[in-house]
Amino acid sequence: MTRKSKFLHLAALTVAAAIYLAAAGHAAAQANTRNCGPRALVVDRLATTYGETRQSMGLGTGNQVIEVFASSETGTWTITVTTPAGMTCLVASGQAFEELAEALPAPGNDA
Repeated sequence: MTRKSKFLHLAALTVAAAIYLAAAGHAAAQANTRNCGPRALVVDRLATTYGETRQSMGLGTGNQVIEVFASSETGTWTITVTTPAGMTCLVASGQAFEELAEALPAPGNDA
């Protein structure tokens, strides 16, 4: 994994984690609503409806998997949380997805 791809992965996970922390309880509470479904079905719909593919992933509290899906063609993005039981919930979505390659500050530099 290149430094750029590691940074992109870390940046996406940071955004996903922040949103996840704000919405984890909400997503878990909605496990039986229209915003949730079996992971395979959710991933298929994101791909076929929006052209989104997984861009990054990480492990959250309670062994929940946090994933960021996005389309470089349409700019749409979706963040999902998947429970250990395989239920996937949509946590957030939007437009204007961009990959960033910002340089990390030099060690010891708070800038």
